[in-house]
Amino acid sequence: MDVLGTALPVLGAVLGGLLLLWLGLLGLLWWRRPDELTVRDALRLLPDVLRLVRRLAADPAVPRGVRLRLWLLLGYLVTPIDLVPDVLPVVGYADDAVLVAWVLRSVVRRAGSTALDRHWPGTAAGLTVVRRLAGLEGPPVEDGLTPS
Repeated sequence: MDVLGTALPVLGAVLGGLLLLWLGLLGLLWWRRPDELTVRDALRLLPDVLRLVRRLAADPAVPRGVRLRLWLLLGYLVTPIDLVPDVLPVVGYADDAVLVAWVLRSVVRRAGSTALDRHWPGTAAGLTVVRRLAGLEGPPVEDGLTPS
């Protein structure tokens, strides 16, 4: 058998494996999404969420591991390579919205909700939606501290 005849089945197996991995990651992100997550809400908040993530990633009070996750998230969001290509209407941005919600939940668990409230650049209504996406109940307290 020649080299091309051997390489094609291997290439097909590798591409098939990558496709299965991609589908598995999509399923995992969809399964782990917050129940109240809608793509419309997430897209509306995207500019403020990007500023929030950048501010949290630059805050030395946030644990180093959390900051690393935030920088990786920012890198993922600005690169043109996605799990679901952004050229697909609505669905293309769904993986970004789910991933942001997933990382925000992780950040809140490690850094606390006060960091989220302190760095939020948008409106109070937007912060309420982001707090829901992050798995927090209710709006922040007026002094920026959340109830325990």
